[in-house]
Amino acid sequence: MARNALGLIEVYGFATSVAVADAAAKAADVKIVALDKNKPANASKCRVPLQIVIKIEGGISEVRAAVEAGSEAAKERGLFSAAHVISQQEEGTAKMAAIGATGKDHLR
Repeated sequence: MARNALGLIEVYGFATSVAVADAAAKAADVKIVALDKNKPANASKCRVPLQIVIKIEGGISEVRAAVEAGSEAAKERGLFSAAHVISQQEEGTAKMAAIGATGKDHLR
C-alpha cells in the first residue's frame, strides 16, 4: 500500500473520533496514523469541548474513500468539524502528521 496521501478528519469528542477512525478503516485499505487532540479557544461554548483530528495514510483513492466514510459517520452524530485530503505528502508534511498532542497514541 503506497502511503503517499494524507487524510485529516476533525471531529468533536474522543468517542466520536474512535467511531470515525473505525468507519474510515473499514471503508478502505488505509492506516490510521494518529488521533490528535485540540481544545479550541471557545471550548467553554462548545457542546463537546474537545476536538480530535484523525490522521489517515494510504493511496489517494483509498484515503479519499476513508475520509468520505469517516466524515459521514461524524456528520450522522452531528459532531463533524472539517476534513481535508493531501494527495501527495511532502516529507515535512509526513513528519508533521506523525506529531501529535495525545502522547503515545501514534500507531506508526
